[in-house]
Amino acid sequence: MALSKSPIILCELRDETKQRIDAYAEALQKSAAQIGDHGLTDAEFWDSGLFRSAIEKIRGTQAATMEEKRNFVEAILDHLQARGKIRGWLSTGSGERHDYEVRLNNARVCAIETKGCLDGNNTNIFERPANADEFVIWSLCQNPGSDPAHNAWSGIHTRLSAEIIHKKQIVNGVIIWDMLCGTQGRPCPKLEQEPSRATTVGERRVPPPCIYPRPRHPKRSLIPCRRAEGTAPMHLPVSSHPP
Repeated sequence: MALSKSPIILCELRDETKQRIDAYAEALQKSAAQIGDHGLTDAEFWDSGLFRSAIEKIRGTQAATMEEKRNFVEAILDHLQARGKIRGWLSTGSGERHDYEVRLNNARVCAIETKGCLDGNNTNIFERPANADEFVIWSLCQNPGSDPAHNAWSGIHTRLSAEIIHKKQIVNGVIIWDMLCGTQGRPCPKLEQEPSRATTVGERRVPPPCIYPRPRHPKRSLIPCRRAEGTAPMHLPVSSHPP
């Protein structure tokens, strides 16, 4: 059977977004020595390493913050619970590898482990909880300059699938969905084709998520999922996007 030539994910890093980022980065670098009250000449500024240190500090701050990701996930879970799609949910705190446990209406427990962009090394680090009937990895990528297609391919096929086989642990599904989806920084083709598919969650209008059911058996994880081959059951209601 021929494999599908469909893209792994519909959204992409668009040329205009990349050009805008590149132009701003160039302008920022040209003006860097004139920003702030550091009292250095241009030569002293570049020799001091101040610009590089400031960039690294900003990168570290952006990477470390989880508040915006938590707010997005918890708003989605609250939305589902308010509409009777799940019984409830709880945050597991820092004591567990996974981040959330969701009690589904059929009494099953779905554990969720959140990740950043899937092309990072953190994608390889996960542990299916012993009490989980279903285990889902949810990617929330905060970088609008990151290529969604590269992240999805690298994370699902290269990193995650290899780790599933190595650990012999079943991951029921992967969700790619975050606060940038459907914004100017990351336009969603689903909404461009059919704007009515957006859902209002709090003050946001969010597009449907991208869902990747995983095979029932870890050794099949490098084989592209097709329903006929048997994917692991996944009942978390976001698989059909919030009503």
